Amino acid sequence: MIQTPINVAVIGLGNMGKHHARNYFQIDSANLIAVCDLNENLAKTTAKKFNCKAYATYQEMLDNESIQAVSIVVPTKFHASVAIECMKRGIDVLVEKPIAPTIQEAEEIIQSAKENNRILQIGHIERYNPAVQKLKALLDMGKLGEVTSIIARRVGAVPVQVRDMNVIIDLAVHDIDIINYLYNSQPTAIGGNIGKAIIEKREDYADIFLKYNNKSGFIQVNWITPVKIRNLTVTGSKGYAELNYITQELVVYASNFTKEGTDEYGDHVVKFALADKTIVGVEHDEPLKLELEDFLESVNNRKTPLVDGIVGLQTLRIALHLLNQG
Repeated sequence: MIQTPINVAVIGLGNMGKHHARNYFQIDSANLIAVCDLNENLAKTTAKKFNCKAYATYQEMLDNESIQAVSIVVPTKFHASVAIECMKRGIDVLVEKPIAPTIQEAEEIIQSAKENNRILQIGHIERYNPAVQKLKALLDMGKLGEVTSIIARRVGAVPVQVRDMNVIIDLAVHDIDIINYLYNSQPTAIGGNIGKAIIEKREDYADIFLKYNNKSGFIQVNWITPVKIRNLTVTGSKGYAELNYITQELVVYASNFTKEGTDEYGDHVVKFALADKTIVGVEHDEPLKLELEDFLESVNNRKTPLVDGIVGLQTLRIALHLLNQG
């Protein structure tokens, strides 16, 4: 059965918001009817480009348009007020990561979604990276055996467009969420080394350790490395995997070893041969498009999205714990 496209809007047209608008315009199941930004010229230019209406305030947009779902891509400190207002008006919302600046505001957003029976999705975009989805499927099938560690690196130069967040909230939340997702659990211990190397008022580097009982997660994030790196590696009893978030490449090395007798201490002698390397086929696609399609499907079918409010809250708790102890 052909479903009627969902009337959508975008609040906030900064670095990410403009891409939300572009994707909604291109997705068949969405009908982009309005965009909103305090910068009226930006709103008008974007609206003209995507054949929709422009507004300077979201309240005026909500008063004048019949909107079913909205992307909220405003500074984090405004997430709660904008999201709650939209949900009170019967609108389903996708809130960019992080869900909120504080645990209290995150819980208020989640509570509002429950009270108003609204879909709430949080924009942890890396979950929708096709390489991540392929890796998750391989791990769930046991292709790497018992996973013992996951290591992520997300480093690069200072982003000029990020002015209200530190490196933990802006970058580390991506990999905190992904490691939780791949392990399908929450960490039992959290630690890290966090500091300010270049930016005086905001944390710009962190080395994070997450313990999941007998498994571990390591995350290096910073705004001080002169080259951009976005990768993740997984070590398991049956192999090793390397993932590149940017190129969406996934390579798996299958362990090739034998146990031959025991040594003088009674331990098995393990001999490794050359690992079998496989470049895993990944169907490349834009993660944001896949994220928005999941949001629209959740709205249409009233189902829980892959990244709901609870996921956003769990990730925020870990990030704030790191900042508080750092």
